[in-house]
Amino acid sequence: MVFLRILSILAIALASWSCTKKKTEQPVLPFGLAYNETLRINITEEPPSLDWAKSTDTTSALIEDNIMEGLLAYDFSTPEIGLKPALATEWKSEENAKKWIFQLRKGVQWTDGVEFVGQHVVDGWKRLLDPATASQYAYFLFNVKNARQFNQGKITDFSKVGIKVDGDTLVVELEESISYFPYLLTHHATYPHRLDIIKKYGDDWTKPQNIQSLGAFRLKEWKHDSAIVLERYENYYGEKSQIKNILAFMINENSTALNMFDSNQVDSLHTLPSTEISHLKQRNEYKEAGILGIYYYGFNVHRPPMDNVLVRKAINHAIDRTAITKMLAGGQKPISGWLPPGMYGYSKESGIEFDVEKAKDLLKKAGYADLSKFPKLTIGFNTNEDHQRIAENVQAQLKANLGLDVELENSEWKVFLGKLKADPPHIFRMGWIADYPDPENFLSLMTSYSDNNYTKWKEKSYDSLLAQALKLSKEEERKEVYLKAQEMLTEAHAPVFPIYSYVNQLLVSDRVENYPLNAMSRYIFKDVRLKKKAQ
Repeated sequence: MVFLRILSILAIALASWSCTKKKTEQPVLPFGLAYNETLRINITEEPPSLDWAKSTDTTSALIEDNIMEGLLAYDFSTPEIGLKPALATEWKSEENAKKWIFQLRKGVQWTDGVEFVGQHVVDGWKRLLDPATASQYAYFLFNVKNARQFNQGKITDFSKVGIKVDGDTLVVELEESISYFPYLLTHHATYPHRLDIIKKYGDDWTKPQNIQSLGAFRLKEWKHDSAIVLERYENYYGEKSQIKNILAFMINENSTALNMFDSNQVDSLHTLPSTEISHLKQRNEYKEAGILGIYYYGFNVHRPPMDNVLVRKAINHAIDRTAITKMLAGGQKPISGWLPPGMYGYSKESGIEFDVEKAKDLLKKAGYADLSKFPKLTIGFNTNEDHQRIAENVQAQLKANLGLDVELENSEWKVFLGKLKADPPHIFRMGWIADYPDPENFLSLMTSYSDNNYTKWKEKSYDSLLAQALKLSKEEERKEVYLKAQEMLTEAHAPVFPIYSYVNQLLVSDRVENYPLNAMSRYIFKDVRLKKKAQ
């Protein structure tokens, strides 16, 4: 399968892997793209969906964030992550942040020339919340008045949901005061929608010939499992991108991607072979930054023996996170709590520590003094060299420390997501990068109403803690509640096993200037520049 994928990619990029102009030695690119006008990246995987109401992964989001925009955008120009205008030019709150008012930008056109209006925002939010859409991000808007009731089918009249548009003014009423609410409107789930396009084309509305968007780029080509091309949108309301095209390859073999970078076939890599990090760090093209994200293992608490909390705790105690981060050698920080360093509410003391004797004792208390009665476990992960290495490390630790037999199950990304939604394995790998810089974004992931919670763990008292935190205006009071929620999640019930916090490690070609590198791992390319002279 891997070999066939490489052949497919070679077929698409064959021309670019040779030089036809000896004077400039510039590669000839596929799709007739010009080298000096094209940023070439590797997104590693086929985006599962470019329907921004349904997608849940960072690969899809990277494409969506470049062809679309929300009401607001992140401002990374200052140490603290702020907000700046996008489709909304101004915003303010009333009633102690329970009511939010947004002034919408005038003169914005979709890629087919249709004028952007406030109703497109209302349509997008309605579609996000519609039970028929089955969006895993519907809970993002549950704090909007009556939004949860609409999503659950308790009310069917969307006019009762707290979003109203009057000309160029959008008014949002919340159930409770939420100071960080504007940050939600940077996320692809809250982007506007064109219901006429969706109605006309159905599930095919995201194909290049059908999709309409509002961002600095438009979707031009999508050769599945091989490459995507984004083209500069000439009627974009803001400052036009200095690059005309983005060519995104889909190569999940890190070593192959690195060879392409070294032979001037791609300009940047977001995923590097961990076995090469110490060497790559010495290169001028190497870039690094901490990001607000975590890598974790989840347990399917409905699948025995993971339905036993003592077993889940035993596995938490039996795995040395430091051994994993040392193996990766990429600057990742081992964590046992649920929040990454740098995030408000982070605590070094949260979570379960590495203690093999405690792990053995917990297994005995769980009824497994005789390990021959313990079922063989399965760890599931998506295709990636480092996911494989981490799974093999955990497999070896569980065998050495507890005598447990573990099978590894490797799947392509889209297939893997399908398994998580249908019936996850005993243990599965996942990651989470902040959608907005607030602890609630991480902790709400594991609520009973979150469709991104693949563990199937549901705890009303945990949900109540997070609801309580939303009502608190004092940061110290919120922090105390979040610490209690972390304790419940990572210690008392342990449906998850946090492993480390992410570090953003990239290679960026010397011919590229102003490449996006930020704590939110948002790759938006409209401000990127290419040097005129080939390197």
